[in-house]
Amino acid sequence: MDRGGLGGVQLHASCAARGGEGVLLTGPSGAGKSDLLLRLVDAGYDLVADDRVDFLDGWASAPARLAGLIEVRGMGIARMPFLARARAVLMVRLVGPGQWPDRLPVPGQDGVTGLPEIRIDPALPSAVARVNLALDCLDGRCKMLTSEQM
Repeated sequence: MDRGGLGGVQLHASCAARGGEGVLLTGPSGAGKSDLLLRLVDAGYDLVADDRVDFLDGWASAPARLAGLIEVRGMGIARMPFLARARAVLMVRLVGPGQWPDRLPVPGQDGVTGLPEIRIDPALPSAVARVNLALDCLDGRCKMLTSEQM
């Protein structure tokens, strides 16, 4: 994470948007951010940013030199249509074996952005569906229950 200009923050993350709502994908190098981003775009999301995200006042955008670019490992860099910025609403932290969340985790919040945070293994076939479900819950179309509510 770097300090962006004008009080913003530049995150080592990718961002896709559904209906203008931005989903930040974060995790260590090689975690699968670009791959999940490509799958989200294939599922109808808009590309906002890959690899670096400028985050300012709740808005996510690509640094100018990376706008419209996405890395497709083993193929190269692709230029694609993109959304200039999106209102960030969700942080998705990519995790692998040994870092998986509890089966019924307590809802979390990202310490840098203040966004609600979920943890997803990007290798799971349901990764895109899980992002969709999280956005649906944030939009009030469904509700995740805690163990106390069951």
